[in-house]
Amino acid sequence: MTEKETKIKCNDKNCPFHGTLSTRGRKFVGKVTSAKMDKTAIVSWPHLQKIPKYERYERRTSRVAAHIPECITVKEGDKVEIAECRPIAKTVKFVILRKL
Repeated sequence: MTEKETKIKCNDKNCPFHGTLSTRGRKFVGKVTSAKMDKTAIVSWPHLQKIPKYERYERRTSRVAAHIPECITVKEGDKVEIAECRPIAKTVKFVILRKL
């Protein structure tokens, strides 16, 4: 998503489109499981973990805290794309790029 694709201008310095925050590293697509915090959401996605002893896979869930820029509105249950960025807070090291 580019700056032209976001309809709303924002004054958030931690916005990857209108601020100075740059993204790097990994990108994930996940579901917002909690958006109760101020400017922060919990995003989770399932993955498979192999158990060598039983030669089977178990389903696990990864959960990370992601920053919500002012120009993007998300609520619980939304599917979003997140990208890794510099640490914004103690647990926040991802930023939401767009709502899918």
